[in-house]
Amino acid sequence: MQKLSFKQVAPFLVLSAVAIAALFIKAEPNFDEGKYNGADISWILVSTALVFLMTPGLAFFYGGMVHRKNVLSTMMKSVVAAGVVGVLWIVVGYSLCFGESIKIGEGGIIGNPMTHLFYKGVASGEPWVFATSIPKSLFAMFQLMFAIITPGLVVGAIAERMRFTAYILFTILFSLLVYAPLAHWSWHPDGFLAKMGAFDFAGGTVVHISAGCAALAGALVLKPRRSWILNRETVPSNIPYVLIGTGLLWFGWFGFNAGSAVGSSALAVSAFATTNTAAASAGLSWMFFDVLRGKKPSVVGFCIGAVVGLVAITPGAGFVAVPQSIFIGVTTALVSNLAVYFKSKSKLDDTLDVFPCHGIGGMVGMLMTGIFATKAVNAAGPDGLAYGNPSFFIIQLKAMLIAASFSFVVSFIIFKFINFIVPLRVSESDEDAGLDASQHNEKYLQGTLLVHTNGVEATHDVEQR
Repeated sequence: MQKLSFKQVAPFLVLSAVAIAALFIKAEPNFDEGKYNGADISWILVSTALVFLMTPGLAFFYGGMVHRKNVLSTMMKSVVAAGVVGVLWIVVGYSLCFGESIKIGEGGIIGNPMTHLFYKGVASGEPWVFATSIPKSLFAMFQLMFAIITPGLVVGAIAERMRFTAYILFTILFSLLVYAPLAHWSWHPDGFLAKMGAFDFAGGTVVHISAGCAALAGALVLKPRRSWILNRETVPSNIPYVLIGTGLLWFGWFGFNAGSAVGSSALAVSAFATTNTAAASAGLSWMFFDVLRGKKPSVVGFCIGAVVGLVAITPGAGFVAVPQSIFIGVTTALVSNLAVYFKSKSKLDDTLDVFPCHGIGGMVGMLMTGIFATKAVNAAGPDGLAYGNPSFFIIQLKAMLIAASFSFVVSFIIFKFINFIVPLRVSESDEDAGLDASQHNEKYLQGTLLVHTNGVEATHDVEQR
């Protein structure tokens, strides 16, 4: 039997230690059903499932765009966060995001990890302050799905060259040191961005800006792929995968945004409508702008544009009106399309353009919220610049800059730290062979070919071309 190194044994030992520790946690009674609204519970249960569906949707979206020798490794990195963050959230993640606020001055910096350690007080506790019609345990599961997909978004920037073990470590550190503080700052009533007056309805800062800026940091630390340096064209492995992934993301995003109303309400309906409208207009904007630049209208172009529109509307889905969401989608798609073009002329190898699409898309969305938010849509929200309140736009701009700077700097340090412990990149030979084979001993196949030889039928695997 091959002798295992400590690095190979450590992950299983850590998981085993968590499992054993969980045995000593006292079971709590479930929540009192009579206290809550059944319709709201039903909608948030559905929304939670919809947001989870976005993670395999992202796997298809990314997997379809990379080289065929890296399809499975890319999809694996996208979905493994469901396991890593799913356990981490129960142990300490939820507590860091939504636990009792640890403050510096008046603003909260992070949640107390002991507040809900190992889910203590969640199942039977009082409802979350902004979601009083549903049990806290449901709110916690809904928020978990956001925490799962965020590190998965980073995968697109570091695809085709990052070790799987290094990515697992990144997911843990990013969730604890970047995602949790940003979620606390933005969505906890004592968080310092919330205290400052910034609004992020469903994750423009917490999810998309954080992931986009982390992606930029990862691309810089990892440096370009060999194929990029050698100017080898990377043909998408499976464009129908991209289309399937887009459909799943678009479908799941209704839970992402409309579910963030945390109830079955008129606000949820409005968020649903703005989400669909921004995606539709952004997809068309990206495709038609490509045509203006002399390209053919493409499936991939429309899909990328639609996702950018979904990103852009996320922070303002519950604050802006439906007509203005058309402008938000069209404008953000143009900005991201140009950002992708200028990135392609630079030395930055962000494999699937995560920073131009999610990072910049999230930033534009935050600023658009600062312009078009209106109390006519959400009385609990602010009026924006277009409705006579320029101060809110300035607040959104400050929050955007703080979130982007924090995520980039901390993520850059995380990548450097991981590289000190384990190599971030695979070897040149492993990169040339493809990460599917070198990291997972698996191979992406399109199907089987039936061959007749001397009257005998035989099946042969056929690689995706």
